[in-house]
Amino acid sequence: MTSCCGGRCGTGRSWCPGPTREPPPLAHVSWRITETVQQIDPRVVVNPARARNLLCAVSYVGGYERARGRRLVGPFAGMYYAGLRPAEAVAVTLPDCDLPAAGWGSVVLHATRPSVGKKGTDSGRNHDLRGLKSRPPVVPLPPELVRLWRESVDTFGTTVGGRLFFNAKGGIVGSSAYDRAWHEARKLALPPDLVASPLAVRPYDLRHSALSTWLNAGVDPTEVAERAGNSVEVLMTRYAKCLYGRQALANRRIDALLDEYN
Repeated sequence: MTSCCGGRCGTGRSWCPGPTREPPPLAHVSWRITETVQQIDPRVVVNPARARNLLCAVSYVGGYERARGRRLVGPFAGMYYAGLRPAEAVAVTLPDCDLPAAGWGSVVLHATRPSVGKKGTDSGRNHDLRGLKSRPPVVPLPPELVRLWRESVDTFGTTVGGRLFFNAKGGIVGSSAYDRAWHEARKLALPPDLVASPLAVRPYDLRHSALSTWLNAGVDPTEVAERAGNSVEVLMTRYAKCLYGRQALANRRIDALLDEYN
């Protein structure tokens, strides 16, 4: 007895579902990897008072004459007050800045200086020159940041290319250098229990703190996302966290309301 498919299926059965078809090649299958957004640990977010203490402590790192820490106050302040990424902060140039004697200023960002090692750059240098990462070119600078950047220019000047922040030899500040200085500043500015905590444990946490501060100040999320170079979705997923100590403030307000009805 022949099969219904004429033996093409190779089973030799008197009945079969018919000739089988090979699955389509994977190249024709439409698919994409789901992008996951990592949430920021709210314990890393520092409040404005702690941030000012940390920036002050940075200026004491390395002694006054060497000025190892004083040179870094400006870029760290840019991370906190303007939400700059570290690679953006070290690439800021004076010609691109508007630093008025009073009020808000601005900076036009056009490049980043990530530390990728000599093997990762075309120039053979430790820092590559790259474009912006999802960033609007003009970033507002609050008055306190304008003051700190003006002080940096008055004290240290700029490089030949007008770069604001540089090491003692005029080179680009490396990530290992500002990481070391930041860890030293934390020990000067924070009590032992907070030094051992995740609070502002990395310089990048200053950016996280900046965005969280803006959101807690009631700034529209669309505006915060625009200034930070993020989408609103990523912003609300990652950065909508409470400031350190904000929960205690909320508890006091709730207690006060409940006491009104006692």
